[in-house]
Amino acid sequence: MALSVENQRPARTAPAIVVMGVAGVGKTTVAKALAERLSLPCGEADDFHPAANIAKMAAGIPLDDCDREPWLRALGAWLGERVEAGTGGVVSCSALKRGYRDLLREACPNAFFLHLTGANALIEERLAHRSGHFMKSHMLDSQLAILEPLAPDENGAVLDVGPDPRTLVESAAALVPQPLRGDLP
Repeated sequence: MALSVENQRPARTAPAIVVMGVAGVGKTTVAKALAERLSLPCGEADDFHPAANIAKMAAGIPLDDCDREPWLRALGAWLGERVEAGTGGVVSCSALKRGYRDLLREACPNAFFLHLTGANALIEERLAHRSGHFMKSHMLDSQLAILEPLAPDENGAVLDVGPDPRTLVESAAALVPQPLRGDLP
């Protein structure tokens, strides 16, 4: 018995989202709230760092590209596995350089990058009031120095973190593409 194509609808594929930006922009807050809003699993980038990276950052030493590579590959693998499983996912990750985002895209080619940005004074204030985190406020300069904003050919959007988190999450949810799976017209 043949199936009627007109009665079939393409299945929605859950998105793969990387909430990116320098320390203090609210990546974790937005990623968790966006994941909840879109009913997606959420991964926190800090949980993927090897102990050596955490110790280095806690000592006030910025990570270099060699330190970041295994961390980025682990994050990309997590996100790619969520896509493969059909759940999609949201992960917070600084993803400051194009090369870092390319590493994430190797495992998850359709990743959508949500770049959170804001005034330096606001970010510095947030970092100064943050406790219990290994990223120190004086390290913001090193992150800003290497930041490569999204290029026009990268799948993503930029959001200013000035608005309250709820408004920011609703804006983000509206920007996230909801790709279709399948070849049906």
